[in-house]
Amino acid sequence: MGGSAIRLQGLRKTFGRTEAVRGVDLEIPDGEFFSMLGPSGSGKTTVLRLIAGFEVPTGGVVELAGRDVTRLAPFERDVHTVFQDYALFPHMTVEQNVAYGLKVRRVPKAERLAQARRALAGVRLEGLGDRRPAQLSGGQRQRVALARALVGRPRVLLLDEPLGALDLKLREQMQVELKALQREVGITFVFVTHDQQEALTMSDRIAVFHRGRIEQVGTPAEIYERPATRFVASFVGASNLLEGETARRVAGAPGTYSVRPEKIRVLEESAVADDAEHSTVTGTVAEVVYLGDATRFLVDLDAGGRLTALQQNLETSSEDVAAYRGSRVRLRWHRRHAVRVPDTH
Repeated sequence: MGGSAIRLQGLRKTFGRTEAVRGVDLEIPDGEFFSMLGPSGSGKTTVLRLIAGFEVPTGGVVELAGRDVTRLAPFERDVHTVFQDYALFPHMTVEQNVAYGLKVRRVPKAERLAQARRALAGVRLEGLGDRRPAQLSGGQRQRVALARALVGRPRVLLLDEPLGALDLKLREQMQVELKALQREVGITFVFVTHDQQEALTMSDRIAVFHRGRIEQVGTPAEIYERPATRFVASFVGASNLLEGETARRVAGAPGTYSVRPEKIRVLEESAVADDAEHSTVTGTVAEVVYLGDATRFLVDLDAGGRLTALQQNLETSSEDVAAYRGSRVRLRWHRRHAVRVPDTH
């Protein structure tokens, strides 16, 4: 990776009395697949629109490749945005859609059609240039929108929940294809999503947004395995939070601790208790949820509170796991998997 593709300094945006973005500082290097993750209203889409130039910040600076573009119009910035609805022209062919931006820039016809065909080949849509958008599947339309965005080789591609309208199977397929495409073209992708699994699957790094601020920036493994705040621990994937008297009794010290459900093993109550490397607690299975490939156990602890454990169904069926309901068990996890998190940001 080279220099910095995007730098945000003290970025703020208010709408009336609502502060949508509250002092965001962020740097994204060239060539990175970067995701902005958060629930609705967390500020992530507003930050994307500020980068694109569709909104003017109330305060702060937006730099692209070291150039201050804070007050520049969208067309003056070397970025392109792909939206969830794709925004394709229905009366144009696929090839015309992809070539439209080049036409506006007065690129000669022969050259722009050649570039459009190369862009379509890059997203594996060769031979479909004469079709209309209505004749394509959702996944194909998404790839046309990508080809149109990439044909001009922008320095940064902004993607605003572009997979949100696809069904689950196609969305998962497109996640893999989009990441592979980003590696191939080598430009910076900034991807906005509220889907934690999507961000973890695709990103080099993730910024987790909450109430207009960034709670944590890190690799998927850092965000998932070492959440920096209570919000990150609870929002990114499923997590158990041990706190208060339960934390003191289980972890041996006051504070708040995050333990991921898949790190917890469900054992018979008579199994070995704590050792130097592991923590254990006993309790009663309140509910079991059969998920096909795994089972979720909700266990009421003798120490107080409830923990959720996730166990792969390697040799069990729905009938087998149902028998656990109401039974006494011991939960066991490695001590390093109980991560202490601050009570506040």
